[in-house]
Amino acid sequence: MDYKKAGVDIEAGKKAVLDIASLVKGTYTKGAIDNFGLFGSLFSIGELNYKNPVLVSGTDGVGTKLKVAFAADKHDTIGIDLVAMSVNDIACLGAKPLFFLDYISTSNLKPHIIKEIVSGIAAGCKTAGCSLLGGEMAEMPSFYQEGEYDLAGFAVGIVEKDDIINGSDTLAGDKIIGVASSGLHSNGYSLARKIIFDMMGLSIGEPLLSDGQTVKDALLKPTIIYSELIQTLKAKFKIKGIAHITGGGLPENLVRILPAGTIAEIDKSSWEMPELLGLLKEHGKLDENEFYKVFNAGIGLVLTVEGGMAKEIIGLINKTEHSDSKRFKAYEIGGIAGSKVSSDCPKVIIY
Repeated sequence: MDYKKAGVDIEAGKKAVLDIASLVKGTYTKGAIDNFGLFGSLFSIGELNYKNPVLVSGTDGVGTKLKVAFAADKHDTIGIDLVAMSVNDIACLGAKPLFFLDYISTSNLKPHIIKEIVSGIAAGCKTAGCSLLGGEMAEMPSFYQEGEYDLAGFAVGIVEKDDIINGSDTLAGDKIIGVASSGLHSNGYSLARKIIFDMMGLSIGEPLLSDGQTVKDALLKPTIIYSELIQTLKAKFKIKGIAHITGGGLPENLVRILPAGTIAEIDKSSWEMPELLGLLKEHGKLDENEFYKVFNAGIGLVLTVEGGMAKEIIGLINKTEHSDSKRFKAYEIGGIAGSKVSSDCPKVIIY
């Protein structure tokens, strides 16, 4: 008996590490210290010229979107989602992402799949402007089904203490800007898979959208990374509150940046609903409240801003490019009102 017969291939692990070394080092930014392969990751903030720096951290996974990647045998974009889920969260507080670490656990370590996953993580880090400093790979035979894996990661960012964004100065009369998502991003996949595969009876390679996109194409579209956009906006405008629209949708994420005595009123006709989300709502026969609490409804990020600045901010967002030379798309989707109702009434109203 040896470790390989028990299901763990140490040599495959070594090969995977060597295969990804150049991908990891290719993400290094100012402050990153190259100690790849040692027991910890190093990053120097001393040369970043912050007066009163605050470190901001966030951690997340990808959820059952991984099941789609397994079915499609496509692993080169799922790492972008992993980075996006953490860096978008910390960016909501005004933080610039500094570095990212990942954790990959699998039933059977296959170096070529690990390389695909890490290529996506590296691409996400480059888009976010942060360093991929390291991570961990765990081979756990019999813990996962054959060919499956799980991903987790965390990001650390930095912000001047006086520049932290938390929504506390949002006032009645302020406007709400919604920045479009690329689709489902990384939430609601347990329900989406049930609707598409069980209720609609489609398979992974069949056409789903009117432009010919297959189920695989539509469901594996990566989450948009908003961190660099937020830094651009923050440098030019007063941004009062930022919400990353993930699990819980608009109602449960927007409420996190609403001060006491305010409510958000959202006009659902003010932006273009992606075809994929419309199909899920229709074929799943979803209740309106259920739909908006599970899915992002086509809005991946929300900003609260002074009313008079909304038009100019939207104009800048619509001129700014993100991945693949595509431009962000923003809409004025509602406003902030004062609330004199009891505390148990909804703070986010979608009409």
